[in-house]
Amino acid sequence: MSKDNQEAEKITFKNLRRLYFFALLTIALTIIISQFLVQYNLNQQLSDSKIINFSGKQRMLSQKIVKEVLILHYVSDTASTKQISHLKEVLALWKKNQNALENGNDSLAFPKEKSETISKLYLEINPIFKKVVEATDSFLQNLKQKKQPSENKKYVQIILENEGTFLAKMNQIVTQYDLEAHEKVTEQRRIEYWIFGFTLLVLLLEFFFIFKPTNKKIERLIAKLLSSEKKALKLAYDTEILSEIKENSVKELKSLNYAMENTLLYCRIAPDGSIIHIGEKFAKLLNYTKFSSNKKFSEVLTVDEKEQLNFDRLIFEKQRSGWQGEISILNKEAQTIWLDLSMVPVMIKKDELELLIVCFNITERKKAQREVERLNLENTTEKINQQKIISSKIVENQENEQNRIAKEIHDGIGQMLTGLKFSLESINLDDREKSEQKIEYLKKLSLDIIKGVRTATFNLMPPELSDHGIVSSLSKLTQELSKLTGKEILFYNKTDFDQRLDSLIEINIYRLTQEAINNAIKYAESSHIIVQLSHSESLLSIIVDDNGKGFDIHSVDKKRNSESGMGLLFMNERIQYINGRVFIKSIPGEGTRITFNIPILK
Repeated sequence: MSKDNQEAEKITFKNLRRLYFFALLTIALTIIISQFLVQYNLNQQLSDSKIINFSGKQRMLSQKIVKEVLILHYVSDTASTKQISHLKEVLALWKKNQNALENGNDSLAFPKEKSETISKLYLEINPIFKKVVEATDSFLQNLKQKKQPSENKKYVQIILENEGTFLAKMNQIVTQYDLEAHEKVTEQRRIEYWIFGFTLLVLLLEFFFIFKPTNKKIERLIAKLLSSEKKALKLAYDTEILSEIKENSVKELKSLNYAMENTLLYCRIAPDGSIIHIGEKFAKLLNYTKFSSNKKFSEVLTVDEKEQLNFDRLIFEKQRSGWQGEISILNKEAQTIWLDLSMVPVMIKKDELELLIVCFNITERKKAQREVERLNLENTTEKINQQKIISSKIVENQENEQNRIAKEIHDGIGQMLTGLKFSLESINLDDREKSEQKIEYLKKLSLDIIKGVRTATFNLMPPELSDHGIVSSLSKLTQELSKLTGKEILFYNKTDFDQRLDSLIEINIYRLTQEAINNAIKYAESSHIIVQLSHSESLLSIIVDDNGKGFDIHSVDKKRNSESGMGLLFMNERIQYINGRVFIKSIPGEGTRITFNIPILK
């Protein structure tokens, strides 16, 4: 090889090293930028669920204010200090939450900056909010001064007129918050796809412009080295006149051989797999001795018979084209060793072929890769577990809040309206005919209100669920809903399931079944609903069938912002909390079947 060629080779390898460094740097920067963007988007989404929850709570509080004002104005003969104090507390909480949502709150992690649409909605709702607040404050002031109820009538009218508008505007705000959260997730997904595609492109370019050219350079260099070795030996044996040249050549070859023996894992083998020569370093790694010289290279390489057969087949198939790749071998000490192996065919003479095996020991690198994969898997698992804990807490808090509301409705409003019913029964006016008609109407109205309160209390938290378990609560649910709606709703425990599950799992199963039945009643307009429960050793299955009008599942999936679309979305989220799966089959005009499969933990 001439000096000019050597210089050209050096420049080429230097350029390849630079390209390789640049490719690795590009991949590293891509990973760093990807993580930065992902973490940034996640931080932007942390407060979304809490903001949506608070926005929903504002609607409940506004309704509660209206309810308390109506009770104080129309029901209570004398406003008690406790009732007034309770209304003040609700009003103060309502104002505090509205201020936090509109102007931001550091302790709740509510951002001050909002989108243009949400800011516009808050500007529209602010006058309505102020009207309700001012009217309620004036109402409370009149109660405090013990003025006549007629003076509060206009304030009550203002509150009633603006409460519906406030609820509609808050619904728009909640929908907009949910839409923006969905847009953030979509944007994050798009960015990750772009980064993933860019990384694949870099890897592809690196393969074609770095690894492949480098492999060809090594093949050519090794072929040239072998050719030089053959020529030097021939010249040394052909003439004694060139003995000095032969001696120098032998020294050079010995130096080269020593370098190869002690630095490279290499071996020369025949096309049938027999060993021609094996380097010292490679021999030490494989525990190769002169007593093993009659063995094939595959038998020296590994003690596993299956691996030996695979390598013999590889030699037979690739002895003309060559091969490069990673292999794992099992040595005599039953240790696994990973090698980056290149098999290069070398034509010594016409019809005389040898195979040059060059390896790199990549065992430590493989161990490091597996350790990194294990750590990444542990980190991912930990994040998933944390998310499950957070989701469970959210559901648990929602259930506790519903229990509290149910108790208030049952012990407060229910008893109050029952007293109203008995009071109205004793009315005796001069115009007997009209009085009797009015009394009968008010009796019926009171009974309907009491019935509605009891229905709401039952839907919030049935006592059977905590006392007797999911089977008893589902049976009670179908019976009560059948009585209340007049529809035929039946429950079958097909496998006599009687186990108690975790309270969180039972609550979610109950809510899912309740949601499916309510959807069949409200949307499907069905007359017959059948709930079937069955189980195996590891799976609990609940099937809800109805004979309603059915629906197109694909069209509902596309309408995420509709009431039905959001219902299916919440149903999927709730089933995921307990590691279950939901299957929905619906045929328009024939009915719907919803199946919930929940794993039973041992």
